[in-house]
Amino acid sequence: MNDDRIYVDRMRYTKNTKSSRLALFAIFFNVLYFISLYKLDIYELRILPNGTGLNNAYYTALLGGSIIFNLVFMLVTFLASEGVKNYQKGFSKVLIVLAVLQIVRIFLFPALLHDTFLYVNEKRHFEAIDVPLLSMTFEGVSRKVTFMSDWQYIRICIYLAASAVCLFFSARVNTKKSALLAAHIENLETLQA
Repeated sequence: MNDDRIYVDRMRYTKNTKSSRLALFAIFFNVLYFISLYKLDIYELRILPNGTGLNNAYYTALLGGSIIFNLVFMLVTFLASEGVKNYQKGFSKVLIVLAVLQIVRIFLFPALLHDTFLYVNEKRHFEAIDVPLLSMTFEGVSRKVTFMSDWQYIRICIYLAASAVCLFFSARVNTKKSALLAAHIENLETLQA
């Protein structure tokens, strides 16, 4: 019992590094996510005269929003990691919201790219896009490929899920430690009064 009181009393003078590190790991997994997503091979693409082509599927406002969200996510997560380092309980809510957003992101841009199909001719030029219509045929088409392979999609989903798990555990650890520290400080104040 005495060791528990000493541990909680030491928390007044030490930082909550466990929560902070978990939040920083969430940023690390997010970096792996966007590196994997944005390094997709798109330099051979061309647009067909009818206006179709990969540029219509990849270069959209959704991509721009994804990039901006990544920047904001990393900034807010870093600031929250600094907040939880000082046992500020309010930052746990911010981390939980960010974790939920990471889970939601799996079903947005990566899922859209995974469900997009391209037709590739013998010269490895991307000829056309076929989002829901799988029966379209084009002259000179040798095979149909997905824009994002199954393995890339699974890897990206794992990165986003790992980021969310780190954020949830960071929030949980901070909530628990903040409550312990607040109760201990309140107990010390009543003993001094």
